[in-house]
Parts: sequence; structure tokens; C-alpha cells
Amino acid sequence: MGVVRSAEGRLRRKKRVRKKVRGTDERPRLCVFRSTKHIYAQIIDDIAGKTLATTSSRSKDLISLVGKNHGNKQGAATVGSRIADEAIKLGIKRVVFDRNGFLYHGRVKALSEAARAQGLEF
Repeated sequence: MGVVRSAEGRLRRKKRVRKKVRGTDERPRLCVFRSTKHIYAQIIDDIAGKTLATTSSRSKDLISLVGKNHGNKQGAATVGSRIADEAIKLGIKRVVFDRNGFLYHGRVKALSEAARAQGLEF
């Protein structure tokens, strides 16, 4: 069977990855979701069941920075650096990266590299 690139395939990959990836209070999960127009990032503590920080290309504070770049790598990098800043303000330096079933390339990769550049450790 070949590579499945549909929404159903992504959900299958997501389920497979989530079996292994868990966020704890000392190392929460950085979860990324990308739609065709925007990209979203959350830092989640799975043990407590709480979202610690969130940002997206639709956030009011980022809309002016992202502008028309909300759906490309440049916008994803802006979101990645912002989520890293929020995490560091909360005292979080290490996270587990959850690509959410998306391939690690393009916007997902740009977001993660920008977060690493700001000081987050994966």
C-alpha cells in the first residue's frame, strides 16, 4: 500500500504518533495543526489535561505581524517563534513535538525550526 495523503491518512498517522508522544508537566507537548490558510500551535500538558499556551496565525497580536503570510513558511516561522516566547515566559524550556500526523516538512518544519531558534528544546 502506498502513502496515503488524505485527511483519513493523516488521522491514521496522528493516531500512530500519539501512542508514543505524551506531554507531562516537565516536558509538555507542542502540537501543530495546519489548515490550508492558517497554522496553529498549542503547548499541552496531557497529564493534567490542560492547554498551557496557544497561538496561531489568526491571533489578534500576530495578525499584524503575519499579514498576508498567514499560509506560508514565513507565517509559520512567526507563529513558531511566538509560541516559543510564550513557553519560555511560562518557564518551559523542553517540549515534545507533535506534528499531528502532518509530514515534517514545509510549514510544520518552519514552525519547529523557529521555535528551536528561540530556545525551545525538542
